[in-house]
Amino acid sequence: MSELRWHPFLEEWVITATHRQDRTFLPPKDYCPLCPTKAGGFPTEVPRENYDIVVFENKFPSLQKNPPEPGVEATPLSAVAPAYGICEVVLYSPDHSGTLATMPLARIRNLIRVWQDRYEELGAREGIKYVFIFENKGEAVGVTLHHPHGQIYAFPFIPPKIAKELSASQKFYAQQGKCLFCATLDEEYKDGRRIVLEGNRFVAFIPFFARYPYEVYLAPKKHLTSLGEMTAEDRLDLALVLKGLLLKYDALFNFSFPYLMVLHQAPTDGGSYPHYHLHFEFYPPHRTAEKLKYLAGCEAGAGNYINDTMAEEKAAELRAVGPQTINEVDLCEQEG
Repeated sequence: MSELRWHPFLEEWVITATHRQDRTFLPPKDYCPLCPTKAGGFPTEVPRENYDIVVFENKFPSLQKNPPEPGVEATPLSAVAPAYGICEVVLYSPDHSGTLATMPLARIRNLIRVWQDRYEELGAREGIKYVFIFENKGEAVGVTLHHPHGQIYAFPFIPPKIAKELSASQKFYAQQGKCLFCATLDEEYKDGRRIVLEGNRFVAFIPFFARYPYEVYLAPKKHLTSLGEMTAEDRLDLALVLKGLLLKYDALFNFSFPYLMVLHQAPTDGGSYPHYHLHFEFYPPHRTAEKLKYLAGCEAGAGNYINDTMAEEKAAELRAVGPQTINEVDLCEQEG
């Protein structure tokens, strides 16, 4: 059963998707459903012996193109609606043991093209108001399949966190006549201590208000509202900064660093969003090599994050490891 249930206290939708309890959970490599199908081997989601990047609809979707009618009746307080939408899986590589950090730049550039295509194609569909691109990496964040992949959710509404960002951006734009994120970037450059890695067109930094020790924002220096506005030059620079950041993460504690990666961009509901700024957000769960940051009482119960570290110190740690410039990322690529 899959349906939307309204939370009247928070004024937001909750997706109920009971069939996801039966989804595949950490299978052995020989039975990975995301690997290519080998002759005489286990039949996977990809009926080919090799591939570059593959996109297909999730077999256990939270949102569905043809959702069933809700299993309960609405009341004056408890609204309910069909869980309409689209959930896709994006396979980054046929290599089961690879990660986004270890992939060649050409593949990362192609992946960015895929993200652009899915944003535009899904966003053009009737009833889709927001296209959310993300990756869950590592068991520490609850991943159920190790094979390198991301996901895309095409929502019938604007998710609450995005709606809050849009509201703050709109208010600042109305008052100041400029983009809130662009103004934030100006402040980050003036301070300089929280910049982690800079490209020609994109920059990665730990925000002043970081909620996780190694939380990073990655954004275009120029004002872009969505992937649809990016050029070939933008894609190349994004690939360099993205790979460089992920290499830094892996070098921090000398292991493959788990994280949540999310992409925030303009909604696809037909509205105008000149005040909004495209950006990636990374939420790594590690606060040290051995310790994780959990969402405890204040975070989960009050919505108030507590960060046990200083953003300036953590940015310095990330700057000190891995590639120091995007030229080093490119050089490593050529040497590899």
